[in-house]
Amino acid sequence: MDSEKMLDEYKNMTCIISVDRTEDGSYGNIRVAAGNKAHCDESERVMGHPFVPDRPYEESLVKDKNFEDFCYRSAILGQSMHTYVSLHQMGLWLNLFLLPLKSDEENRGYCLYSYDAAPQADADQLSKLSADTSADVIKTCIKLRGSDNTAQTFYDVIEDIRLICDSDHCCILLTDPAERRCITLCEAIRPGCGLLPMDTYLDENFYDIAATWKDTIGSSTCVIVKDENDMKWLEKINPVWHYSLTQAGARSIVLFPLNYNGETLGYMWSINFTVENTVKIKETLELTTFFIASEIANYQLLQRMEILSSIDLLTGVKNRNTMNNFVDSILSGQTKLKHPRAIVFADHNGLKRVNDEHGHGAGDALLRTAASLIRGVFYDSEVYRAGGDEFMVISAGVSEEEIGSRVAQLRAQAEKTENIRFAIGKSFFEKNSDILTAMKYADEKMYVDKKNYYQMHPDLKYR
Repeated sequence: MDSEKMLDEYKNMTCIISVDRTEDGSYGNIRVAAGNKAHCDESERVMGHPFVPDRPYEESLVKDKNFEDFCYRSAILGQSMHTYVSLHQMGLWLNLFLLPLKSDEENRGYCLYSYDAAPQADADQLSKLSADTSADVIKTCIKLRGSDNTAQTFYDVIEDIRLICDSDHCCILLTDPAERRCITLCEAIRPGCGLLPMDTYLDENFYDIAATWKDTIGSSTCVIVKDENDMKWLEKINPVWHYSLTQAGARSIVLFPLNYNGETLGYMWSINFTVENTVKIKETLELTTFFIASEIANYQLLQRMEILSSIDLLTGVKNRNTMNNFVDSILSGQTKLKHPRAIVFADHNGLKRVNDEHGHGAGDALLRTAASLIRGVFYDSEVYRAGGDEFMVISAGVSEEEIGSRVAQLRAQAEKTENIRFAIGKSFFEKNSDILTAMKYADEKMYVDKKNYYQMHPDLKYR
């Protein structure tokens, strides 16, 4: 075979790869036997040294366990391989083809590897996926885009993915590096498989395991463990994760990072999948995770916006708009409260004096401390900044005696501070429709309490 002449016919980066077959039927050494000029130039640019024929492939291409599996399938098993993947670490989309070549060597096979890379996804290449893969990916996109209940839709999507993989367990796990914690966004478990829900394992140490996945993936797009040989490989490079998987009952796993705008939002995996469909599963999940990551980013953004729109940014308690919406939901019967039900108003005495004498920065600090005291005492209630220096608490399922005790506790804690003094009013209501009357009565009692405070401290009146 005149490899040089054949390779010169290809405009794309192209090379010939040899794969040794071991006695147990797996693969051994993988080498790049020859390459065209485009491949040699790219190899030198990426690796920093000239291409040398018949050397281990990682000397001219980025080492990747999934790529090794593709080479084995093509050179040894005689399969034609194609995939279009996002190389997140390199900021590239890679379009690659592997075609099996004839070999007269008993334990060595050859394949032709041709590839090109671009910084942006090519819609034409995405559309050239197999019909089954395209249908599965489109189905996922339609579900995510067409739902009003995004949280529930993620559960529907992950069950679809479990069925595609014919696996025991599929899960999307979000990671929070700042808090060093993991959150199960959704999961699907095959009935009767014996695997436990993910939250069973999410203790304070699990984030340390998840933090190792990035290095295990390395320069690849995912981790695929499909048999005992792969499990031995995983045990060697990541023994902690290997132990966790085997203890959970995993025999195989495919794990993908959920990357968006240079950030890893979390991971999606499928455990105990049908290994005969590994290539199709990889191809499907490779693109599905691309779109799912985008939807998760949008979902998280909307959650953050919803939180910001409902929280008073100065004090951290809920704002007046959220308070009004909650009261409306009680009036309409949409929200049901446990008995007994109480309203507490707390107004800060003397805020104007602090603002005038020490500046609004000091006044803001005072309000933050006041809010913190109220949240601490009414830890199981809804706390709102009703406006200015006034806070409102809606409490349910707490007895009148307990409310009285907490009001006394709030006053005692305020007395221990230098400047915080509350005027407080409370009332109770039975029916949802009575909440407005209860609010009015508690507000009136609060102003009576404020009047009594200034009568006892006439030097602070109107200040």
